[in-house]
Amino acid sequence: MRIGIVILPDQRWSDSQRRWRQADEWGFDHAWTYDHLGWRDLVDGPWFDSVTTLTAAATVTSRIRLGTLVASPNFRHPAAFARQVTALDDVSGGRLLLGLGAGGIGFDSAVLGGETLPPRQRVDRFAEFTELLDLILREDGTTWRGEWFSAVDARSDPGCVQTPRVPFVVAANGPRSMRLAARFGQGWVTTGPTVEDLENWWAEVAGAAARMDATLAAAGRDPGTLDRYLSLDSAPVFSLSSAEFFADQVGRAAALGFTDVVTHWPRDSSWYAGDEAVLVDVATRLLPELRRA
Repeated sequence: MRIGIVILPDQRWSDSQRRWRQADEWGFDHAWTYDHLGWRDLVDGPWFDSVTTLTAAATVTSRIRLGTLVASPNFRHPAAFARQVTALDDVSGGRLLLGLGAGGIGFDSAVLGGETLPPRQRVDRFAEFTELLDLILREDGTTWRGEWFSAVDARSDPGCVQTPRVPFVVAANGPRSMRLAARFGQGWVTTGPTVEDLENWWAEVAGAAARMDATLAAAGRDPGTLDRYLSLDSAPVFSLSSAEFFADQVGRAAALGFTDVVTHWPRDSSWYAGDEAVLVDVATRLLPELRRA
């Protein structure tokens, strides 16, 4: 079991950098940040760019893997994003994990003045985004004309440090996105459903894991070749409510076949509100044991 942590880009770097350093020193396997132009009600407070934040994080860490949770086509074009991905993989020395998702509704889908797409069209766009990004990162000089994106001789030289490209961790809950994860992903990440009962949430997560198994079987892919990430804090109870609760949630994820779990650095209020002392306890006392779970 590998354990990761999300550090929201809602603090100035002078304050935030200690968190990235600390996550590296504590031994977390991966650290992530949200790739949004603004997120939910936090859009009214400080918010910083994900790629710049991860680049800065790469310069103050040495071991931990770094990732977007998750980048989407709401405001990104594969040709331009591929250049950023290549640079970030280079600066980090090949430690980048690229979380990708279809993109939801809200500030990101509205701030550029475009229409808010229904779910089917968002997945259509995501499928094309993922395929084109994969192609550009693997081959230098890509020309493409699709329904959602176009590229003319898009370049990727010198390519990613990781070969044939950075790992894609594809966010998927529905059947079409799961098929994308099976086709393009080195990892799959799920948030589970939006429900108010913890046991119902775990039951739905178990169902999603089973559907992913079936999707991989239909694609003829060895299930052992796909890492499985669970965002624990999409559940109705914050995973760092206590050290004991966190350990229990990690154990439940492992029992369902997840290889990785992700928690969030506690905030003072609102989303992921909690006590940083619980995180310190988990990181210093439980993390080595939980990673062996």
